Amino acid sequence: MRFGALLFDFDGVLVESEYAGNRQIADYLTGIGHPTTPEDSMANFMGLSGADFIGAIERWMGRGLPEDFHTVRAAEDARAIAGGVGEVAGAAAFVRSLPAALPRAIVSSSSSRWIRAHLAHIGLDSAFGDHIYSGREHVTRGKPAPDLYLHAAAALGVRIADCAIIEDSPVGATGAVASGGHVIGLCAGSHCAPGHHTRLRALGVADIADSFEDVARLLA
Repeated sequence: MRFGALLFDFDGVLVESEYAGNRQIADYLTGIGHPTTPEDSMANFMGLSGADFIGAIERWMGRGLPEDFHTVRAAEDARAIAGGVGEVAGAAAFVRSLPAALPRAIVSSSSSRWIRAHLAHIGLDSAFGDHIYSGREHVTRGKPAPDLYLHAAAALGVRIADCAIIEDSPVGATGAVASGGHVIGLCAGSHCAPGHHTRLRALGVADIADSFEDVARLLA
């Protein structure tokens, strides 16, 4: 292992939640008169959290969101947590294969509650200990700012320059590259359409991986 720590995005890297979540957003917006495809949603909103997420949707619509958006989203989150979301192919086995002493953390725009519930669902509930960091809970500026990655590296006691960061979204890749870490763009999730790697490369991502087998080779 040529890095001192690994930082993992969550949705779309460890669990297959991106396409389903963006389809729900697209269906909602289409239903209130703003035709949106899951691909539109992923291109414009994926990786954002908090006010940045809401602001991006409102710019897309050209108006404010109806109040029931938050209720609908909360209900969808509760349904997903209750039912569980499957892993990205090879994710759980890869994390279990890591040396026990290797520092690692989750760096996600999702809530800690969401992350912990789905880690448990894929059998990784103890794999990251307390090092689960949310862009909406642990830093003032979430992705695409670099703050979340810098926060996680500091908490692990590892220089960001010695960290490998595994990201899948352009928003996340932007922040990860800006942080100074070594960024691996993972294109293994079902939401990654042809050409996804080209978008990540254009943002300065150092390496591209189509699977966790590729990630292992890049880290060796």
